[in-house]
Amino acid sequence: MSVSVLAQTLKGSEIIKIGGEINELKRKGEKIANLTIGDFDPSIYPIPMGLKHGIIDAYHANHTNYPPADGVTVLRENISTFLKERFHLDYQINEVLVAGGSRPLIYATYLALVDPGDKVVYPTPSWNNNHYCHLSGANGIPVPTSADNNFMPRAEDIRPHLKGATMLALCSPLNPTGTMFAKKDLEEICDLVIEENSSRSEDEKPLYILYDQIYSLLTFSDKKHYDPVTLRPELREYVIYIDGISKCFAATGVRVGWAFGPQNIIGKMRSILGHVGAWAPKAEQIATAKFLTQTADLNTYLKNFKNQLQLSLDTLYQGVKQLKSEGFEVDSIDPMGAIYLTVKIDYTGKTTPDGDLLQSSADVNFYLIKEAKIAFVPFSAFGSDSSMNWFRASVGGCSLADIQGMLPRLKAALEKLK
Repeated sequence: MSVSVLAQTLKGSEIIKIGGEINELKRKGEKIANLTIGDFDPSIYPIPMGLKHGIIDAYHANHTNYPPADGVTVLRENISTFLKERFHLDYQINEVLVAGGSRPLIYATYLALVDPGDKVVYPTPSWNNNHYCHLSGANGIPVPTSADNNFMPRAEDIRPHLKGATMLALCSPLNPTGTMFAKKDLEEICDLVIEENSSRSEDEKPLYILYDQIYSLLTFSDKKHYDPVTLRPELREYVIYIDGISKCFAATGVRVGWAFGPQNIIGKMRSILGHVGAWAPKAEQIATAKFLTQTADLNTYLKNFKNQLQLSLDTLYQGVKQLKSEGFEVDSIDPMGAIYLTVKIDYTGKTTPDGDLLQSSADVNFYLIKEAKIAFVPFSAFGSDSSMNWFRASVGGCSLADIQGMLPRLKAALEKLK
């Protein structure tokens, strides 16, 4: 039976492939330190109690019918207030769109702005932009980054690719690296966008920025989150933000996300998602609206949550750095935000005890799954070349004890490679 060209050409997820390997080992009774998934184990990282009780109360109050296509009014009002208080960003409720998590909002941004063949520029590694380009028919332009700048793009990396582009997709703190924009770097990129738009005629599409800041409340130590419109207010009509509760409140399965930006773009995105039906459940919207006003509880939750995450990230970071000091070909970048640590495991070209040659980062990863019972995600799953020996480690699904216990296994597995 014939299917569409789109269906025929969809690329499978490398993360799902890794997950299949992990599930097979679990089926055999193995215990795996699963650092692959950008999710949370609710037994380790439960959602806020106020949010949980709010959801239950909303169902008891029979909030089980369709929500408005753009989100319930009280939630959009409270998001508008939340943005003013937390980020000093002034967006009215008709500039806010609620949906079932951030994914449909990102896809709606692509569909609202990008025609087939339009150029979309995005750094690599980054999450899913290659797939959204494929789904929308965009001409995706991946821009490689390096550890020298914490895998965050600089203006000089992006400049050669902006002429004629429709969208620049950015994220900070970044999935998969857990690193963030320095103020100067983001300012210079914003200035490039302003310069490019000033060079275009009125009948040309402007260049837009898709700015994913879903991890913006999860920053560590003295690190500060920056965003384009705060740095360059003249970009307000050209930036679509993606945000929500899934990461900052460990509420990935609650499915409440929001986008905000120019009203004309947000309105088109609402129409697209209205046809798809990608709404957040009404009860969860009502509960989120209430929780956003519970400032003291929200701040207490965030403080404790961030401390717990940072302890796990720092433990893993220090463990990798200790291995490096002992002569192992590994490295890591200091955790800045989100739930991820960037880890280098430079062992391609080595041979396993079974005589197998590790030819790619994926080979290294599957070796560690089998030998050390540890699973990472290679940056090749995020658009980077398979020869790049850097990996994402997500701590959301592992306890501190799991992380402490895996480090000796990692060392033992690396010692066996020749």
